[in-house]
Amino acid sequence: MAWSFSRSSLYRLLFLVMSLASQRCYGFRTFGFDVHHRYSDPIKGILGVQDLPEKGSREYYVAMSHRDRIFRGRGLADGDRTVLTFDGGNKTYRLNSFGYLYYANVSVGTPALSFLVALDTGSDLFWLPCNCTSCVQSLQSENGQDIKLNIYGPDASSTSKKVLCNSTFCEQQTRCPSSDSGCPYQIQYLSNGTSSSGVLVEDVLHLITDDNQKKEDDARITLGCGQIQTGSFLSGAAPNGLLGLGMRSISVPSMLAREGLTSNSFSMCFGADGVGRIRFGDNGSSDQGKTPFNIRSSQPTYNISITQIIVGGNTAALEFYAIFDTGTSFTYLNGPAYTQITTSFDSLIKENRHSSGSGEDLPFEYCYELSSNQTKFEVPVLNLTMKGGDNYYVTDPLLMIYDGDVPAGYCLGIVKSDDVNIIGQNFMTGYSIAFDRDNMILGWKESNCYDDVPSNSSKSPTNKSHTPALAANPEDTSNQSNGPPIRNPSTFTFMAVLFPLLAIV
Repeated sequence: MAWSFSRSSLYRLLFLVMSLASQRCYGFRTFGFDVHHRYSDPIKGILGVQDLPEKGSREYYVAMSHRDRIFRGRGLADGDRTVLTFDGGNKTYRLNSFGYLYYANVSVGTPALSFLVALDTGSDLFWLPCNCTSCVQSLQSENGQDIKLNIYGPDASSTSKKVLCNSTFCEQQTRCPSSDSGCPYQIQYLSNGTSSSGVLVEDVLHLITDDNQKKEDDARITLGCGQIQTGSFLSGAAPNGLLGLGMRSISVPSMLAREGLTSNSFSMCFGADGVGRIRFGDNGSSDQGKTPFNIRSSQPTYNISITQIIVGGNTAALEFYAIFDTGTSFTYLNGPAYTQITTSFDSLIKENRHSSGSGEDLPFEYCYELSSNQTKFEVPVLNLTMKGGDNYYVTDPLLMIYDGDVPAGYCLGIVKSDDVNIIGQNFMTGYSIAFDRDNMILGWKESNCYDDVPSNSSKSPTNKSHTPALAANPEDTSNQSNGPPIRNPSTFTFMAVLFPLLAIV
């Protein structure tokens, strides 16, 4: 079977989503905001664009893989509580053309300006394009129209304040001419020549309580005024800013907890339809699965231990570490873990494995062909047993392949890694994930991200049946349960997202 992908311009667009906001609220509760995928209906409606880059195209997967490699170069309690989210709401959006990453609309400063920022648990600093000498100031729509992006300017905000070199947040004091000068920052990413640099400033991040009262709360935070972006940041990655959700003191969750606005935790929900949620101060629930973090003081990350792998009926006691990273599109495993999962999976698949041809550089090694008019196929259930004994069932580790609108095959969405193990976004779909830094645990509970009802990921002891859906609307994934589709197969390339920077580990 010849799989070929048509070339389509990758990003043209997007973000008139700056107008995605307008609600508001505050307090010591839980703050949340919606997270959306670029191909979700809310984003398409906001942008007023239907002719989006093909989600499953060869270029799409190639760019995503590239973005992942870049990001991997980043310097890697129930009861009364305040839960906060962004003042535009707690929705987040998975934007495929910008890296299969989750974005949220945030507002900063006085008067407030909106920015559509990528959300990344693998990095710490929140930075915005600011007084730019090198950054993306507009995007071009499909019809050639320039869409202006908001650019942050400290002088235009009455609540902005310079962070001095004597601040505890200033890590590059050796670059300071004096203690009362502005503190510089520079972050280098793994991707060749990709970086963000500028100066640190203080300003207000507009939040609301994630409850019926919607109380407003302006939080003073430190952020990067990103004057110079280089490399991938100029070609589609995080064009309107990056919000780090890491463990270090400079991250937004850390600052909210330090100011007493929320508990030291947050949660993100990853919906199958590309719409999710983020809530600051949310420790998860008492009935969630959980496992402790493995913390290295020199470079703290959301690193956990996996003690057992079960694929179908095959069980292997195999302990390894992995980082839960929302800034990485797919799951990356190395060594014994990669071999154990992929070979066990392959041994239980009835479909013929696709033979890669020349020029097919899709990073997934295990892809399978569906026969014409095939209405059903079965794949083994994948279960990761975490340290502590709780099970983490991967609700859908597949990526569907389409030839036009017709299901043509599927891939196991795991990429072979040369170094670190990363549990990426595709393995988080269908779960609300709690990053509980108060108790130093990762929590998870099945969710559809709209309410507290668990998602329908019927887990059987060994196999799970899939019914491939026709892709009548290439960008509509709301009714597809088999992962993001690969479109128009023909030459398999992996678009590592136009977000080559969001996954910084």
